[in-house]
Amino acid sequence: MKCSRPNLATLVGRSLFGFGLLAAIPSGYAADGAVQYFRSDRGVAAPAGGALPAQLEAPAALRWRVPLDPGHSTPIVDGDRIFLTAYHAESRELITLALDERTGKTVWRNAVTVPKVERTHSIGSPATATPATDGKRVFAFFGSYGLVAYDREGKPLWEYRAGPFQDEYGAGSSPILADGKVILNQDHDIDSFLLAVDAATGKVAWRTPRPNAVRSYSTPVLWNHEGHPELLVAGALELAGYDLATGKRLWWVNGLARIVIPTPVPVGDTIYMASWAPGGDASRRIGLDPWEVALKKWDTNQDGKLSRAEIKDGEILDRFFRIDMDQNGLLDQAEWERHAQYFSRAQNSLLAIKPTGSGELPESAVQWKHLKGAPYVATPVVDHGLLYMVKDGGIVTKIETATGKLLQEERVPGIGNYFASPVAGDGKVYFASEAGVVSVLANQPDWQVLGSHAFREKIYASPAFGPGSLLIRTESALYCFQTPP
Repeated sequence: MKCSRPNLATLVGRSLFGFGLLAAIPSGYAADGAVQYFRSDRGVAAPAGGALPAQLEAPAALRWRVPLDPGHSTPIVDGDRIFLTAYHAESRELITLALDERTGKTVWRNAVTVPKVERTHSIGSPATATPATDGKRVFAFFGSYGLVAYDREGKPLWEYRAGPFQDEYGAGSSPILADGKVILNQDHDIDSFLLAVDAATGKVAWRTPRPNAVRSYSTPVLWNHEGHPELLVAGALELAGYDLATGKRLWWVNGLARIVIPTPVPVGDTIYMASWAPGGDASRRIGLDPWEVALKKWDTNQDGKLSRAEIKDGEILDRFFRIDMDQNGLLDQAEWERHAQYFSRAQNSLLAIKPTGSGELPESAVQWKHLKGAPYVATPVVDHGLLYMVKDGGIVTKIETATGKLLQEERVPGIGNYFASPVAGDGKVYFASEAGVVSVLANQPDWQVLGSHAFREKIYASPAFGPGSLLIRTESALYCFQTPP
């Protein structure tokens, strides 16, 4: 049976029922019933959302603070509700929460308890993925446990079990919503896939293998491409467009890093894609020797394979787990050469891409590129023609999107690592460091720091917007700030 792609008019009609193109239109704070998920607003507050604070340390700026179990998920605001996830280590509970937006009080708390929690990075969390909501249901993803769905009042609806995944750092990509489906991308060392399940039932609509994808943690984005909805999926080495109705890969463009964490940022007909991973800079590249050379150096027992004990290179030993696809404790030629090509083809940069046509797109699809300042984790934000990205060290790069012209490369007050993505609204751009320093810049061509506040609590979740408010989640609490009267 032939499946046709739904056109723009069809999806606009479907959006009346809480799905469809609403998810593709940046909206900032969403009214009750709108589709919300990680970066569905592109990190930009709605113009009608109200004034936002610049001085978070002002006494009247804090509306409320509530303690929370740890987690890295970004708060999602749906009318008078805030949805987020958390993890309680002692009880091994994977928690989905609904809070009252006005007071921060818990409306409901649901948890699934697991005998064993998936392995994560030392600074990671089993509650990394941001939840999604269509105004009627809430969807949370917990790595190797899978997807769980609740109604808006917390009643369990369905579960879709996933994993376990072969990835010692766990899962990082968040679910999104489109056309009545929950979309999930999972790129790991093996068996990577893009999945769509029915939001009402949890039944699989389609599942597309991604055989050439290795571990990455980028969340997909819904994009209107020439009147048709497409899913933008960023992974190792490439950005690809997929058909929303069928899951078919339509086009792809090369030139990304070997590990991709930031989410694509579509604005109009252009996609801004930042990616960086160790060893991908032109001046500091990491590579693997040809297999024959590696064997000659290290294959002491001459069995034609390499064990951990034989290899004397720290860079390779750090990546032994992911190279060893069959997990037999030995690296063979196929495993070695598969991983080597990701190192050799990787490129760290910010790309401005205008996709046209199908299949592998030519280099001309890239309108411009910027080779410095690309972040490892944080997704860039674009507002009023200016793109901001922040990398570790607190170095902010500001670029004019129309031309790719570098405007500034400066350091914000918060130094250290950056995992939270910047957000923009009301003429301000907010940056949150891992150490807990939130810096506020003026959204203008000139460089101006409006404020900086040290929470003295670690921050991994991205800031979010409520109705005239700014939400900051730390490892200890959720804060709600407003412009002082």
